[in-house]
Amino acid sequence: MTVSGVFAAAPDAALAALFVPFESGELRLPQDGRVLFLRARAGVRLREMMQPGWLCEQSFLPFADELARNGLRVGEVGEGERWPLVLVLPPRQRDEARALFARAVRHLAPGGSVLAAMPNTEGAKSGEADLARLAGAVQHLSKHKCRVFWATPSAGDIDQALLDEWLALDAPRPIGDGLVSRPGLFAWDRIDRASALLARHLPADLEGRVADLGAGYGYLSTELVARCRGITSLDLYEAEARALEPARINLAEALRRQERELPVAVHWHDVTRGLGQRYDAIVSNPPFHQGRADLPELGRAFIVSAAEALTPQGRLLLVANRHLPYEAVLASRFNEVRTQVVQDGFKVIEATGVRG
Repeated sequence: MTVSGVFAAAPDAALAALFVPFESGELRLPQDGRVLFLRARAGVRLREMMQPGWLCEQSFLPFADELARNGLRVGEVGEGERWPLVLVLPPRQRDEARALFARAVRHLAPGGSVLAAMPNTEGAKSGEADLARLAGAVQHLSKHKCRVFWATPSAGDIDQALLDEWLALDAPRPIGDGLVSRPGLFAWDRIDRASALLARHLPADLEGRVADLGAGYGYLSTELVARCRGITSLDLYEAEARALEPARINLAEALRRQERELPVAVHWHDVTRGLGQRYDAIVSNPPFHQGRADLPELGRAFIVSAAEALTPQGRLLLVANRHLPYEAVLASRFNEVRTQVVQDGFKVIEATGVRG
């Protein structure tokens, strides 16, 4: 199976809508060519507009790689950097979006503009209202079933108390059961039911080098620490960089509670591109959608990468929605595939005997 490009779906209409104010003449690009693009996505119009002074920030590794392949400069903005134009593609999750608006305003140079675009069905009016609360008067237009809105605040327009409050929204926060997470991650404010089902069926005799693929904020790995005493090392792989800090915090706390010392590594990594290391066991609640669309190719790509990384006697434990068609790829990669349990719309599968 070819897994490269699995995540590279076409960007949504918001990216196209974002550049409409420049086409209509309502905004102009900065004369010095410096633009900061938060939560950037690659696309034809972006390639046409970009200049060497643009910086794109994207925490989801497959999208960051796609931007780099398109010739864009990708990285993190410095703490004290100020930009004459900040572009934003806000997420649907409101706390995450508010934190992103606050970061955009914090990095705005005097006289500069913050420009955002959101689909109408994903909270665009609320996003516009939030930017207005933070930065004063906002202008807007509609295109491609999206709302494009921007502000050019003076220093007195910015609500500094609200800016500080919203910047703090992105910090890891307790969600119960001794875990921390942050808004916008998968199932960020709870323990996902599928992951909890897999945790309850983790074999106590898992041992050796173990990996957690698509680890999120680290819940499954904390359960491995608690339930499987034979593990000698644990690697977490996660493509969303914003999940790495909560995962490290949760793993450190799990080890402290269990009074264990265990080599643990958290990797910002696209699992679909392979792992490059060998493991005695792998666990995963693989992603199966991008945005709102089902994309079972993601789960199948995770299975392929897991099979290629396991030792000949290695074990794969995964959980998936009951309807997802993973059995064929599992049978092609493993000698034995066994469904341990089907419950509440999910299935837990164990696969052993990697095919050569």
